[in-house]
Amino acid sequence: QVQLVESGGGWVQPGGSLRLSCAASGSFFIINTMTWYRQAPGKQRELVADITTTRGTTVKGRFTVSRDNAKNTAYLQINSLEPDDTAVYYCNANVYTQTTGSRDYWGQGTQVIVSS
Repeated sequence: QVQLVESGGGWVQPGGSLRLSCAASGSFFIINTMTWYRQAPGKQRELVADITTTRGTTVKGRFTVSRDNAKNTAYLQINSLEPDDTAVYYCNANVYTQTTGSRDYWGQGTQVIVSS
């Protein structure tokens, strides 16, 4: 069984920055792609950015995804936060285990509120 736990969310003023973390734990063989999604109130969940095993950092505008394979943790750095960034941010990981093969797992989400 694999567990993903996000952390680092909270309230921040427009223009500020946050770094979210997604820590994976459990019995697994290898973590493949780790992906950040977000879901704003009343909207569908949308992809933010992802990162593969071999890539150290992915940058998409104000969003930077990185990972520390030794800690089985992915990070999402968000700069110049805007009110439209208000959402619950979810981590998804594609994980291979010898018993289940490759499967996707989700964390419980962490709330980000951008407001003055």
